[in-house]
Amino acid sequence: MKFLKTGRVAIISRGRYAGKKVVLLMPVDNGSKAHPFPHAIVAGIERYPSHVTKRMSKARQTKRSKVKPFIKVVNYNHLMPTRYTLELEGLKNTVTSDTFKEVSQREDAKKTVKKTFDERYQSGKNRWFFTPLRF
Repeated sequence: MKFLKTGRVAIISRGRYAGKKVVLLMPVDNGSKAHPFPHAIVAGIERYPSHVTKRMSKARQTKRSKVKPFIKVVNYNHLMPTRYTLELEGLKNTVTSDTFKEVSQREDAKKTVKKTFDERYQSGKNRWFFTPLRF
């Protein structure tokens, strides 16, 4: 699909992470041997940062502004693209299809994603991405 490009923000509509926001890292339009359907490798937020106010202590503020990420291979049918994009230069080559073969590689990739998301959240950019969906 031509609009599902790297950096596009989408919402997962099925499974464990339903309703969570993700950013597409690697779209695979034709499928691969392991996943013979159109899919994308995505990085998303499993646990969003909590609300922070000025009167909270510094320790409490840092604890509440933590982001817990996840990385996953998701079928295009379970992605709902949004109009938003995220420029993530740091994540271009960290997560590939080989990342999911080895647990240690997956953990390293998750750490890199966490660092990038933390920097982006602290800088105050893309505020919409770091807020949970409300229904």
